[in-house]
Amino acid sequence: QVQLVESGGGLVQAGGSLRISCVASGRTFSSYSMGWFRQAPGKEREFVAATRWSSSSTYYADSVKGRFTISRDNAKNTVYLQMNSLKPEDTAVYYCAASRAGDITARANFASWGQGTQVTVSS
Repeated sequence: QVQLVESGGGLVQAGGSLRISCVASGRTFSSYSMGWFRQAPGKEREFVAATRWSSSSTYYADSVKGRFTISRDNAKNTVYLQMNSLKPEDTAVYYCAASRAGDITARANFASWGQGTQVTVSS
């Protein structure tokens, strides 16, 4: 398994942008598919975006499509989530996760998780 550490969360006004990052430990980072999930208070953790090892295959939740972009830098063991046109409903703790196989939009297929970073969007 890999260890994951997220950073970059914070408070931003509606319509603003934020980029969060996730650094992974280990030498096999490039072999993992990486995903971002989020959990708002009182809600289930939900899929946001994911990418396979090459970044050429990316997947997004309908709620963020066109506003968020996932990317990765395998040389830096880092995955990013660029969030634009943020809305108050994007407020949540954002988690980075790593998957070896399977449907990478499904939470159950991610074995390694970071501790999360808070993103708060004010109206």
